[in-house]
Amino acid sequence: MLASMDKEKTRRAIDQVFRDMAGAMSAGMALVGTRTGLFRAMAGKGPMTVDEVVRASQLQRRYVEEWLRGMASAGYLEYSPAAQTYELPEEMAYFVASDGSDHFVGGMWEMVPPLMRVAPQVAGAFAKGGGVRFEEFGPDCLNALDLINRGQYEQRFTDYWLKALPDTMERLRAGGRVLDYGCGSGRVAIAIKKAFPAAELAGYDVDAQSIARAREAAKELQIAFGSEKPSGQFDLITICDCIHDLAAPVETLREIHRLLKADGTLFIVEPKAADRLEDNRNPVATMFYGFSLFHCMTQSLARGGPGLGTCMGPQKTEGLLRDAGFRDFRQLDIKSMTNLFYAAKP
Repeated sequence: MLASMDKEKTRRAIDQVFRDMAGAMSAGMALVGTRTGLFRAMAGKGPMTVDEVVRASQLQRRYVEEWLRGMASAGYLEYSPAAQTYELPEEMAYFVASDGSDHFVGGMWEMVPPLMRVAPQVAGAFAKGGGVRFEEFGPDCLNALDLINRGQYEQRFTDYWLKALPDTMERLRAGGRVLDYGCGSGRVAIAIKKAFPAAELAGYDVDAQSIARAREAAKELQIAFGSEKPSGQFDLITICDCIHDLAAPVETLREIHRLLKADGTLFIVEPKAADRLEDNRNPVATMFYGFSLFHCMTQSLARGGPGLGTCMGPQKTEGLLRDAGFRDFRQLDIKSMTNLFYAAKP
C-alpha cells in the first residue's frame, strides 16, 4: 500500500497529525500561562532569562523553564540563543495577557479541559445516540463560557454592537423592557442595564447554575434573572450564542416571537460560519466544529433536539426565524472575527 501512495501527500498527512498534536499541547501550555499569570508576568518586560521569569512569577523554576521552552517552540515567545532569553512580544501579549479586555483569548483555552473530559461520552454517542447534557459539563465549563464572552459583552455590546440598532437604543434610553433569552452568567443584561439604567431588564435561562452566577454578578443591579418562563412583552430581546444549542429551536423562537412587542426587535449573535463547508476551511470554523461536536451539538441531541451545530450559518439561521413567524430578518454590518449578528422583527 505504501508503495502506491503519493510520497508528498504522505508527508503532508503525517505533518498534519503532528501539527494538530502540537496545537493541542500548545493550547494546554497556554492555559497554564494564563492560569498561573506567566503571560502577565512577562508582558512589557522585554527579553527575560529563566531566573527573571521565575522571580517575576514566583513559580517553580523547572516548570517555568520547560514552559518557556514549549511556548518558544510553539511561537508564542521569542527566544534568543545567544542571550538565552525569552520575550513575550507586544502583539501576542495583546491577546494572552489582557485579562478582562474584549480581546483576551484565555477563555478559549479554558474550554479545552471540560470538552476533552466528555470526549469519551461523545464518542459513545456516535454508536448509541443521545449526547452530553449541558449540566454534565460542570462549573469549569460555565467559567470558560463566561471568560470567552465577558470582555466582549462588557465592552462591545452597547458601545458597538447595539449601535447597529439606533431606534432600539433611543427606546432603551427612555426606558423599555429588555429580555436576554439564554442569559447564561448574565453579562449581556448587566451591560445593557449599566448603559441604559432607565430600562427594565430580565434574564432567562434553564440552567440553575447559570442563573445563580447571574444573580451574584448583578446583585447591586435591578435585573430579574430566573428560570421561570418570561411573561409580558418586550421592546428588545437578545439571544446570544445559543440558537444553535436549542433542543426545540423553532418552537423556542415562536415563543420569543410572542414575547416581542409588535414593533420590538430580536437581536441575535451567532458564531461566525459560512453556509458552505468549502467556505469554512479556516482555523475559526475548525475550532467551532470542535466546540459543536463536544458541546453545542451534543447537548442539543442529548435533549432530543436537532443538533443544529455551531456552524449552522446565515441561511439556516434565517430559515429558522422565518419558520418561527418573523417577517423581517437582516444580517447586521458589525465586524467581528468570531461572531455574526442579525436583527429580526415580528
